[in-house]
Amino acid sequence: MLTSPWPRPVALTAIAVLLSLSAAGCGDEAKGDDEDLTAQKLSWKTCEAPSESQGGGPAPSPLADGDAWQCATMKAPLDWDEPDGDTIPLALIRAESSGAKSRRIGSLVFNFGGPGLSGVKTLPSFGEDYANLRTRYDLVSFDPRGVGRSAGIECEDDEELDEYFQQDATPDDASERTEFLDNTKTFNSACEKNSGKALPHVRTTDAARDMNLMRQVLGDDRLHYFGFSYGTELGGVYAHLFPKSVGRAVFDAVVDPTKTAEQGSLGQAEGFQLALDSYARDCVAKAEGCPVGDTEQDVEDRITKLLSDLDGEPITGAFPRDLTESDARTGIAQALYSQDLWPYLTEGLEQAYGGDGRLLMLLSDSLNGRSENGEYSNLTAANISINCADDKPRYTTEDVEARLADFRTASPVFGEWLAWSMLSCTDWAVAGAADRPDVRAPGSAPILVIGNTGDPATPYEGARRMVGALGEGVGVELTYKGQGHGAYGSGNACVRTAVDGYLLTGKVPKAGTVCS
Repeated sequence: MLTSPWPRPVALTAIAVLLSLSAAGCGDEAKGDDEDLTAQKLSWKTCEAPSESQGGGPAPSPLADGDAWQCATMKAPLDWDEPDGDTIPLALIRAESSGAKSRRIGSLVFNFGGPGLSGVKTLPSFGEDYANLRTRYDLVSFDPRGVGRSAGIECEDDEELDEYFQQDATPDDASERTEFLDNTKTFNSACEKNSGKALPHVRTTDAARDMNLMRQVLGDDRLHYFGFSYGTELGGVYAHLFPKSVGRAVFDAVVDPTKTAEQGSLGQAEGFQLALDSYARDCVAKAEGCPVGDTEQDVEDRITKLLSDLDGEPITGAFPRDLTESDARTGIAQALYSQDLWPYLTEGLEQAYGGDGRLLMLLSDSLNGRSENGEYSNLTAANISINCADDKPRYTTEDVEARLADFRTASPVFGEWLAWSMLSCTDWAVAGAADRPDVRAPGSAPILVIGNTGDPATPYEGARRMVGALGEGVGVELTYKGQGHGAYGSGNACVRTAVDGYLLTGKVPKAGTVCS
């Protein structure tokens, strides 16, 4: 669930945003022919360069010990209610364990969030961060169904997406609201036209069943799992469906499973405002001074004025595009995902105040999945498709207008943006599954649940609610007093020790452990 001018917030992990087989709908489907998919053998080969739909770029570089990343394709049912019917391809990647075979635990499966991030593209970027875990696990990730090379959803093309992301996502009057709704309907219609057959089959419950098949194909009795952001929701749904198959699992940057889409959006408004407050406080506390404001309030007032000015007149961005209000707000939000990006936010704001919006636009492009050559991954299409397939509520303009005051109170900078984002599933072709994900998992092995007190996209309180929703004796809460989205990627030694200790030895940290 973070945001963009997409009308639905998107949850991305900070580790992912620091950074051709583009299946149209189900174009790669094949007949199942009563094949036992659990018995399929994967053909692992050296990975090719990521496709445009995965985010593009070069093929993954070898690991530090010279081992190559390996990729394979697994078949899964298009419709899990008809497991012997048509199949779709699921793209997988792995780095084989670097340790002695006698000490190998199994595969450790990663999901990096979104929904919509390509695990095949993302895992190699951070493989060395998991070198310690690799001593006893094969590191494995995948493109969930609807993402990248896993029957990736297609909606609008690159040129259309450029326009879509620059639209006014905080409409001020009836004319702007009509245009906003028309743009939403046009995007959603493009998804139905280009990927309609796949849209009913990209729910999180479908992806969880895919992971259970993956576990069996990989040869593991239990699923050992590391989920970030939306990956925590996916992990929770897996634990609910297959509690006896949960192995050692870690949830980091935790989605609150008790909230509806509206409540989640309001919580994100509060979370991003908290992160912006922390950024402003840090900036003005620097000995060399803060070039974008003299006080915390001054920093935020100047940001508010910048956005207001851009609403009336964009400034020069990344050629040939100008920086609009929506671009700038997306870029600011992107920089709040990690404290490492705060210096770029300061530089980007300073430039924008001088009429140069290039850096804020590059930050915005990063969050929107746009590469330097102008090509988009299918992150947006997958994100909206999965969210709309999952979320039952369908909000109206009247619903948004009734809550605007609450959203503005939660965040003067991000509130309206997140309020209007609730309309993304209006006129969607597929009904949503439920108000909230079901993550009750009685009988599951312990799951380590990590909340970050300064997390903008998945506010800290969500971790405790996930623990409660998983059920007694399942969730084990750990608190990280830090900034940014997630905890493990911060490099905090206390967090790393707790997580690695659990995954490598099975030792569960004491519930209520606090790292700072």
